[in-house]
Amino acid sequence: MHIHNQYTVDVLVAGAGPVGLTAAGELRRRGVSVRVVDRLPARLPYAKAVGIQPRTLELWDRAGLARQMLEAAVPMLGQLLYVDGAERQRFDLVLPPEVPYGFAALPQYETERILEEHLDGFGTRVERDTELVSFEQDEDGVTARLARTGVDGGGAEEVRCRYLVGCDGAHSVVRKGLGLTFEGGAFPDAYMLGDVEVDWDLPPGYGVRSLRRGADGTADDTLVCIPLPGAGRYRVSATVPPELAAPGGGGAPGDGVAHGLQNGRAPSLAHVQAVLDRLSPRPATASALRWSSVFRISHRLVDRYGRGRVFVAGDAAHIHPPTGAQGMNTGIQDAWNLAWKLALAVAGRARPGLLGSYDAERRPVGEEVVGRTVRHAAEGVQADPADPATVMLREAQLLVGYRGSPVVDGEVPRDGAGPGAGDRAPDCGGLRGRIAAYPLRLFDVLRGRGHVLLVYRPDAPDAPDAPDGGLERLADRAREASGGLVATLAVLAGDGAPPTGAGPPAYRDAGGEFARLYGVREPTAFLVRPDGYLGARLPLPAEESLTAHLARVFAG
Repeated sequence: MHIHNQYTVDVLVAGAGPVGLTAAGELRRRGVSVRVVDRLPARLPYAKAVGIQPRTLELWDRAGLARQMLEAAVPMLGQLLYVDGAERQRFDLVLPPEVPYGFAALPQYETERILEEHLDGFGTRVERDTELVSFEQDEDGVTARLARTGVDGGGAEEVRCRYLVGCDGAHSVVRKGLGLTFEGGAFPDAYMLGDVEVDWDLPPGYGVRSLRRGADGTADDTLVCIPLPGAGRYRVSATVPPELAAPGGGGAPGDGVAHGLQNGRAPSLAHVQAVLDRLSPRPATASALRWSSVFRISHRLVDRYGRGRVFVAGDAAHIHPPTGAQGMNTGIQDAWNLAWKLALAVAGRARPGLLGSYDAERRPVGEEVVGRTVRHAAEGVQADPADPATVMLREAQLLVGYRGSPVVDGEVPRDGAGPGAGDRAPDCGGLRGRIAAYPLRLFDVLRGRGHVLLVYRPDAPDAPDAPDGGLERLADRAREASGGLVATLAVLAGDGAPPTGAGPPAYRDAGGEFARLYGVREPTAFLVRPDGYLGARLPLPAEESLTAHLARVFAG
């Protein structure tokens, strides 16, 4: 049945957790009209997902949100592993010096607060006590039905939108409405969480993992403590005591997905203290219990991340153990990947197939994360067979990439020096502009922008006013092929002043950091996408190859 298109909004986002708020904020930042609905009356005051990965901070930098997040968070310096009371390993979270952000911890409700305030700045507020009940899509749009769930009761509303994004969690109405499968299983044990202050003499800023091995050598009792903002404050998790476990190991609702916080009796301060007495490697006293809950863990992955005009992201698409703080961060990056593509589609500027690249790029990431976190939940991150530097970069989500994606083009350096098409575009320092008396980071130059064409010229003329007609022609081609949506910047070798003539803005790679980190010696064009990945790496001259790449992304 064809429905007349009187759209009330461009995109409807179901779910106002970190993933839904990210999707909505990025869409609004690009001028897309959005409504965000959530069935809860308010943000939950629980420190559920607390780990913030460096890659997520890089994305927040792009949106101008990094400062707020950094001021609210605390650094995660590493993890201490104890087995049967003895220290076995000190795992320091150290990254290469060119990575601009370290690991951090921030309670989920604080992450949501900052993201919600960011969204409010665009005039969009979360509609609380409002639940997506059902939807139907056709070739032109989606008709969604909403129900008010607050104490005042009622009412229903029908919303006509161009696209629907389901960020509505493990029991997603959107996923079920699309008829997607969600294959996987559940861990047999339930766990307890508690947000408490712990008085002990272990070093601050370190997570603590302490386990006791049974007669067969496997861990049969585990304590994990993650630092939170506040003096001596931790999120403590451990196997749930028998008196709090649901009869028969229950916890799965009607859809059979046993994942997340459970209803029922919550752990008390005495329960947390009993675990510390049993497993803490040093004398420890718990106090100031802010909240606690029992939770269960499943591992599942959807068979596709969307169909037609409807998409899923975050826990609606993938759930897994919280090991390594991968879940929320992966979901935020799902939302970021989808949002810039949806914005182009809403504007009529997306090439057919661009939205399909969301599944092509993000589902393999979800599959890898589910598999890795299940392994790490059983064995610990320290048991990963990869070399420690690789483990660190992967946990930081800095190795996520989209090589082979249908919407990336160009070379991958044979010697592995520098990023190739589909890889993360790294930051670098030492860029000198025309006026500022201080050096800039590349991320400073990219902040707030969409697609950016970086053109590197190692043989730039020394004369400050020398013209570069080839660069101007390339910038014109990028602008024409994208309808003005690609900005061009020049990165020039040498430490003199950048040219001051007409043409794209230019920066000097004064210390050679860009050339080193991008593994480039010859004139090369790098197309940096809005999500901070290289859509293309193209040797100059690149007018034809750039035009062909942009035709994969932008409608003519």
